[in-house]
Amino acid sequence: MYLTPEIKKDIFKKFGKSEFDSGSAEGQIALFTHRIKHLTEHLKINKKDLVTERSLVMLVGKRKKLLNYLKKKEIDRYRAIIKKLNIRK
Repeated sequence: MYLTPEIKKDIFKKFGKSEFDSGSAEGQIALFTHRIKHLTEHLKINKKDLVTERSLVMLVGKRKKLLNYLKKKEIDRYRAIIKKLNIRK
C-alpha cells in the first residue's frame, strides 16, 4: 500500500503540530495532497478508471473546503500551507 502508517506520521510531523496530530487542518490538507498526487499518477496510466477519477474529484473538493476554512479563519496559516505544499488556489 502506498500510504503506510509511517508515511502518515511523517506527513503529520512535517505539516501538523506533531506526528499524532491528525486533526489539524494543515495535516489533513497535506495528507489529501499526497493522496491526490498518487491518484493523479494512477490516472495517467489508467485513463478509463472512472472510480478513481471520482475519488480524485471528491478529494480535491474536500481539500478545497479545508483551504477555504483556513482562509476564512486564519489567513497566515493558509498562506503558510499553500507555500509549503506548493499548491495554487
